Amino acid sequence: MIRAILTIDDIASKNTPAVVDYLCDNGIRVVMFAWGEMVEKNYDNAVYALKKGMIVGNHSFSHPYFSKLTFEQGVSEIEKCEKLLDKLYKDAGVERKFRPFRFPYGDKGGDNKEAFQRYLAEKGFDKLDDRAISYPWWKEEGLDRDIDTFWTFDFAEYNIRRGNHFTIDDVWKRVNDPAPESGAAILKEGGNHIVLLHAHDETEELVPGYYKLFIDKLLENGVEFVEPNFIHI
Repeated sequence: MIRAILTIDDIASKNTPAVVDYLCDNGIRVVMFAWGEMVEKNYDNAVYALKKGMIVGNHSFSHPYFSKLTFEQGVSEIEKCEKLLDKLYKDAGVERKFRPFRFPYGDKGGDNKEAFQRYLAEKGFDKLDDRAISYPWWKEEGLDRDIDTFWTFDFAEYNIRRGNHFTIDDVWKRVNDPAPESGAAILKEGGNHIVLLHAHDETEELVPGYYKLFIDKLLENGVEFVEPNFIHI
């Protein structure tokens, strides 16, 4: 058996309600990481995700590379998104039980990495329960200790853009790769994963229903999407 927690970055988008409906139809509850600026642009769609039972976490306000920011600038990014998410949950009429955080681009802050980890712990952010993940590199890189949410497999479908040579065939190569250069093989029996997908209207335009194609592929190959649980630090 292969188990995975599904995470979706960069909500809210125009296609967020369609993504949410698909997930609900398949009984998959996910963690959606909110890009503050995009939530402001598609506010009702973010509310819809909450009302349908999805967990919405913090992905910063303007989606910067945190290693290019001062510590104070990074904190401002997080806290500005926090205020927006508090309002979002209130408007949706949903209790905010969990407060996960994911760095944009997986950029943990460079020289300020440890300072950001202390900040996330002190402010009570919740760590996605990753105790089932046993890949040696996960622990070697300290991902088992970090508060923020990283991933073991990335579809990388955000690279599908006009003028870019990356295509859906490249996504399938990643899915079927038995020994990827980074991350873990998603279709290897016995695996436990945190899977990364994105809610991007640009991808939807070029590959309609891309999220269905990719998630269906995993389901057809025995991946079971499990309920996200959290560790409160």
